[in-house]
Amino acid sequence: MDYFVGLDVSLRSVAVCVIDTNGKHVFERSVACEIEDIVTCLRDVPTGQCQIGFESGAMSQHLYFGLRKAGFDVVCMEARQVNAALSAMRNKTDKTDARGIAQVLRSGWYSKVFIKSREAHAYRALLSSRKAVQKKCIDLANEVRGLFRVFGLRLPSRVDQGSFDERVRPLIEADPDLSRALLPLLDARAMLYKTYRELDRRVKQAASHDAICLRFMAIPGVGPIAALTFRAAVDDPARFTSSRTVAAHFGLTPRRYQSGETDNPGRISKAGDSDVRATLYAAANAMMMRSVASSEIKSWGLRLMRRKGRRRAVVAVARKLAVIMHRMWADNTEFRHRALEAAV
Repeated sequence: MDYFVGLDVSLRSVAVCVIDTNGKHVFERSVACEIEDIVTCLRDVPTGQCQIGFESGAMSQHLYFGLRKAGFDVVCMEARQVNAALSAMRNKTDKTDARGIAQVLRSGWYSKVFIKSREAHAYRALLSSRKAVQKKCIDLANEVRGLFRVFGLRLPSRVDQGSFDERVRPLIEADPDLSRALLPLLDARAMLYKTYRELDRRVKQAASHDAICLRFMAIPGVGPIAALTFRAAVDDPARFTSSRTVAAHFGLTPRRYQSGETDNPGRISKAGDSDVRATLYAAANAMMMRSVASSEIKSWGLRLMRRKGRRRAVVAVARKLAVIMHRMWADNTEFRHRALEAAV
């Protein structure tokens, strides 16, 4: 490459810096965060002789596919690595950040970020909408519980979200003061819960119509939420050269600090997508605690639980689930509940 272009991206503007192979600045400017404006800015730079780089963020997909369509070689870089490189600079401005990104791109000291497909982002948007509405329903239910205590009313510790309205509404309507304050809150929660049920139905429908998710759901404990979440997060199984790296990618492997005579393996790294990690943990917990179906991984987890405790065992099973689900996807195979006779 003869030219390297660093883009420091914000919501409405982009700082552009172009350098040559020697690191010399060619030009710098700021343009609107639109594909057409960036392409116009780079009209004097030969398309086949330059590489464009920017750190991962909310606008990554839009810029990546738009600039690729315009004929540019585009690289999305790991934000933590770019931030570590830019932290050595004395002043932090959009202009200096674009310079630093261009220099990082020229040096090659970065990790590429995989840009997911539009289908994966659509699944993720559906799952995020469902989770957001569910959280608001729980928040409003807890607010009603808290206000009840002021008037000496105590609800059972566990009330199903579907029956919450019919349990609470008669108590509110019996008191004029509570009715004036809490009925609008309860009506808002009822509308949100109806929306949540609709989003939940769409998530389950999307999972039931996807062949990969149906294969995942054959695993005991793995439901439509876990299957679709993993499907959207991985998107392309070929991006991982080894199934073992999938668990590390989602933060389910221990950190390690080694220096001289010190070698300290720590807790799991919790890197990557927290939603995937949470759903895999929930699936592993359901497999071990609620599922009646037997499997080799469940038996292994129960043996581990007796030695290491429940939490460590569930994390270990979640780690194995990530590896197994990726291997099933990559090899186009089905889940085997029991070991083959030859392997016993």
